[in-house]
Amino acid sequence: MSKKPTLLILAAGIGSRYGGLKQLDKVGPCGETIIDYSVYDAIQAGFGKVVFVIRENIEADFRAFFDEKLKGKIEVEYVFQETNKIPEGLSFNPERTKPWGTGHAVLMAKDIIHENFAVINADDFYGREAYQTLADYFKTENNQETDYCMVGYELKNTLSENGFVSRGQCKSDENNYLFDVIERTHIERKNNTIVFQDENQKLVELNENTLVSMNFWGFTPSYFEFLNEKFNRFIIENTNKIKAEFYIPSVVNELIEEDRARVKVLHSKATWFGVTYKEDKVGVMENIQKLIASGIYPDKLW
Repeated sequence: MSKKPTLLILAAGIGSRYGGLKQLDKVGPCGETIIDYSVYDAIQAGFGKVVFVIRENIEADFRAFFDEKLKGKIEVEYVFQETNKIPEGLSFNPERTKPWGTGHAVLMAKDIIHENFAVINADDFYGREAYQTLADYFKTENNQETDYCMVGYELKNTLSENGFVSRGQCKSDENNYLFDVIERTHIERKNNTIVFQDENQKLVELNENTLVSMNFWGFTPSYFEFLNEKFNRFIIENTNKIKAEFYIPSVVNELIEEDRARVKVLHSKATWFGVTYKEDKVGVMENIQKLIASGIYPDKLW
């Protein structure tokens, strides 16, 4: 498939730990958001289209912010993730107000993405190198339709100084193919070590070089068929649950276990940064200033 890859940005999250519409929070010197830097990096790496997954109630804000500035630079489309967007004939608990998680968000784009695509979070800064690495992987000659990839980061480069985070711990074989992603919650630095809280609230140490997923995935369009199948089953099993979520890594794990797809782990030494907490914003702004000073970005992106 020689078409340029698409960037799918998950921007429908409400940001419970943050408050406010953090996807449009300005962190660059000329009012740029993290999303602006992500799209800029993707354009440099040869991506041809960006698709935003948002809620319908923030469409006007998003269009006002991005449509004009990205015109002529990259194709832009929007899809909507809403709680009621589930397979026909199925129902859900009326008390449920949140959509169904990251896997559900990706599924919303199945009718408008027909090429290889990358998936990222709106509020995470991944670094230029990550987009290039992923774009290069898509150019690999012998890839099958069920060969996917993900960009893995070293745990020490992905922590917040302002509270705990959740990360997917990646386990891969000697050829760097993923065989497991385990969701670790409540990860933080404590006395020069990095620990997470297990299901019994016990603190367990993690090696700082552990490779973790930051939700930066590369898929072919075949992934939509798998998502559709698994989401149908998920809704039937979780129809009455108010908080059950359908996550990308869970689907990936199942496909690997069932031997229906494989996922290459692409290693990034870049330092991730993002705004999990309001207090993170200052650090993000400082990091962006450093990247501008070193010539990675112009003062004014667009």
